[in-house]
Amino acid sequence: MNNWLAVVISFIYVFAVLGIAEALRRALRLPVEFTRKVVHIAVGMWAWGTAALFTDKWFAIIPPVAFVALNYLSYRRALFTAMETGDKSNLGTVYFPIAFAAVILLFFDVSKPFMVAALMPMTWGDAFAAIIGKRYGRRHYALLDARSRRSVEGSAAMFAFSFLSVAVTLLVFGAPFGTAMVFALVMALLATLAEAISPAGLDNLLVPASSALAYPLLVSLLGIPLPS
Repeated sequence: MNNWLAVVISFIYVFAVLGIAEALRRALRLPVEFTRKVVHIAVGMWAWGTAALFTDKWFAIIPPVAFVALNYLSYRRALFTAMETGDKSNLGTVYFPIAFAAVILLFFDVSKPFMVAALMPMTWGDAFAAIIGKRYGRRHYALLDARSRRSVEGSAAMFAFSFLSVAVTLLVFGAPFGTAMVFALVMALLATLAEAISPAGLDNLLVPASSALAYPLLVSLLGIPLPS
């Protein structure tokens, strides 16, 4: 596919997600925290679209780089109300596309399966850690930052959804079962630790960074191959 067409489709997809989330928020009176997570997951899943539609990483980073600026403008002016909580101490919506672009630059030409998999703990694990932790969290803890409390239940959800999303991704891309399980386990552990120690909002940077560490650890050091 033409890369410029892929850029256009990317913007259409993301704006459609934002529009649908806002429509649902108004029609069903959903809380912003819920629609924010819907947007988070839907936009993160565009990693699959990136792998499928783009042939050049420099075109592939155009949408996330553009949304760094757009999301910062929304953070200041509340343009996309379906994803803005009004918490000015949390720049998570700005960090998200930064991490997305960085993962594309690092792994697009190396391993598209890993590129997509590296974004799954942030997409699914981080979202469900917040949802389940807020709803069912009873046993709380804080590691490096006393102000950033996590729950055991939320961290368990972080691990489970990170593991499942990475494993499914790599299996769909044709990785051997054992390889997919090893990568899923290591990436889920690293992502859960990163989420547990992250100050508010920074998990959107540190979780994908931790996932990226699995590549040199498993491929370079242990020699476990991945499909390209």
